[in-house]
Amino acid sequence: MSATTAPVPVYFEESWAILSSICLVNVLFGFMVIGITALTPISIVPIVCSAAGAIANGLCYYAFYAHHPITNTVIAAAVADVTWCIQEGGLSFYSYLILIRVLKGRSRTIFMSLFWSGIVIIVAVRIGILTERARDILQNTTDRQSTIDHLHNVYFGTIALVECNSAFFLLRKLAFAHKSSIEAASGHKLFVYLMRSTEIRVAMLALIGFSRTITYSFQTTAQSATSTMGQLDRFVVTLECLFPEMMFIDILASRLIFGNRNHESSTQSRSQHFTSSQHHKNITPAQGFDDISMYPVGHVETRVDARGIVSTSQEQIIDRSVSRFEGRSSGEESQHKGAGGNIVKTVEFEFHDSAV
Repeated sequence: MSATTAPVPVYFEESWAILSSICLVNVLFGFMVIGITALTPISIVPIVCSAAGAIANGLCYYAFYAHHPITNTVIAAAVADVTWCIQEGGLSFYSYLILIRVLKGRSRTIFMSLFWSGIVIIVAVRIGILTERARDILQNTTDRQSTIDHLHNVYFGTIALVECNSAFFLLRKLAFAHKSSIEAASGHKLFVYLMRSTEIRVAMLALIGFSRTITYSFQTTAQSATSTMGQLDRFVVTLECLFPEMMFIDILASRLIFGNRNHESSTQSRSQHFTSSQHHKNITPAQGFDDISMYPVGHVETRVDARGIVSTSQEQIIDRSVSRFEGRSSGEESQHKGAGGNIVKTVEFEFHDSAV
C-alpha cells in the first residue's frame, strides 16, 4: 500500500457488514420457517432476497472500500448491482404470488400488466446503472456519478410504484373483506383484525419503497452516508433488509390460522357425529346449526345476508355440514312450523379473512 492510499476500514466497522449479517441470519430463519411449514414459492421469496442482499452488501465493501485489482473491482461491483436488483425488486414478488391467487378477471389482468411493466423498467434501469458504474471504475473517474444518481432515482421510484400497485390491490381486497366481516365491524376488534391481515403486513413494504425513493434523492456521495439524509437512507436500507422477517411472520401466522381451521373442522366433524347420533332422540333442529363457521376463499359469487338479500362476498361456508343438514332441515322446519306456527333457529356466523 502506498503512502497516498487511504487505509482500508475494518469490515465490521462499516454498516455494509451489519446489513450483510442481517440478510444471512434471515436466510437461516427462512430455512427454519420452511422446516415448520413447507417449501412453497412464497417462502422462497424472502430467502432468495435475503441471500441476494447478503452478497450485494458484502461485495459493496469489497468493490468500494477495499483495494483490489481493477478487474476484480468491476466484477464485484457488477455482481453487487445484479444482486441488489434481486433483493430490492424481488421483495415485491411476495405480494405478487398472493394476488395472482385471489384476483380474478379484469383486476388480475390490470395488476399483472402494471406489475410486469414495472419489473421490466427496474431491470433495464439497473443494467444502465451497472454499465455506467463499470465505466467509471475502468476509467478511475466519477464523471458519471450524476447520471448514476438520476438512474437510481428512477430505479427506486419504479420499485415504489410497483409496491404501491400491489398494496392497492391488497388493501382493496381487505376493504371487501371488512365490509363482510362482523368481527371487523366491531370497533374494539378492528385493530386486532387489521394486524391479523396479510394485506396490512405486506402493504407496509410500499412505505419502505417510497421512503427509499425520497432519502436516496438527497444522496451526495456514492456508497457513503456522509450527510444526515445519507444516514437516514442507510436506516431505510436496514428496514428493507429486515422486511423478510415480516414475511416470515406472515407465513407462520398463516400456518397458525390453517392449523386452527383444521382443529375447528375436526371439532365440527365430532359435533356433527354427535348431533347425528342424537337426532333420533328428538334433538331440536336448532341445535344442529350452532357450529357453522365462515372462512375466506379466493372467489365466491354471492352471499345472503341476515335479511335474505343476495350480495357479493369473498367468503364461503366451507363446512360440509351445511350440505348434510340442508336437505334435512327443510323438512324438519316444515314440521316444526306446522306444530308451533313459528320457526326458531339460531345460526352463529364467524368471519375471518386472510390472503393466504
